[in-house]
Amino acid sequence: MKKMLEVNALSAGYYHELVLEDISLQLPQGSVLALIGPNGSGKTTLIRAISGVLPLRAGSVKVAGQDIYSLSPQQRARIIAVVPQARSIPPAFSAEEVVALGRTPHLNWLGKVNGKDMLIIEEALEKMDLLALRSRAVSELSGGEQQRLFLARALAQESPLLLLDEPTTHLDLQYQVSLMQRIHQLAHPTKEELVKGMQPKTVVVAIHDLNLVSRFADQVGLLVGGKLAALGKPEEVLNAGLLSGAYNLPLEVLKEHGYTLVIPAHTPARNNS
Repeated sequence: MKKMLEVNALSAGYYHELVLEDISLQLPQGSVLALIGPNGSGKTTLIRAISGVLPLRAGSVKVAGQDIYSLSPQQRARIIAVVPQARSIPPAFSAEEVVALGRTPHLNWLGKVNGKDMLIIEEALEKMDLLALRSRAVSELSGGEQQRLFLARALAQESPLLLLDEPTTHLDLQYQVSLMQRIHQLAHPTKEELVKGMQPKTVVVAIHDLNLVSRFADQVGLLVGGKLAALGKPEEVLNAGLLSGAYNLPLEVLKEHGYTLVIPAHTPARNNS
């Protein structure tokens, strides 16, 4: 698989605050990178820097061999789709109208969708199981349906790189697992989907649930204090010593049915007598 994302010696921050320092990583096409780490470690900042909306202090970001900071916003939107934490969509918009926004980087100067655009919009809705809700207002959708909707909008962009900032937040366990399954499937299409012309997506996802990470990520990047403390396969990074130090909490890592399970370590109760 070809390299899709190349981050080299990236440093970034806000105003006088340096949040990320000397971050380097590479991600091939058709893989999922999970960004983990405690609050304030720089996960959201890294996603913003990779997306091109946050100017770099140093380093570079290339997507499909192109330096993203040399591209116009429209050109970047054709190769990078972002689902941020904060999402602002008028509640009266229908599901179909929200997904249609994903076609914006591809529209002509008149800004009107054509027949090809509508096919892509329908495919994105179908992939996220939202076709039956296409006319439903955003305000009438559940939290899980809204999360799938914003992912469908990102799919409609037809961008090879997806950046997702904590997409499972505020979802119950069922929807968390379902959404991560869909994200994994986007990076790993079936043979039938490949025959139909579907290209594997490359996904960077910031996420808190370490057990979802162990099940659905191909690579894991552990951020601590704005630096990349570890990068590798889930079984390499989800290490009790690494994680306990990063989260300042004693943790145990167990192997269950082929998956890695991260739980708080058992500590004897204090005797206050």
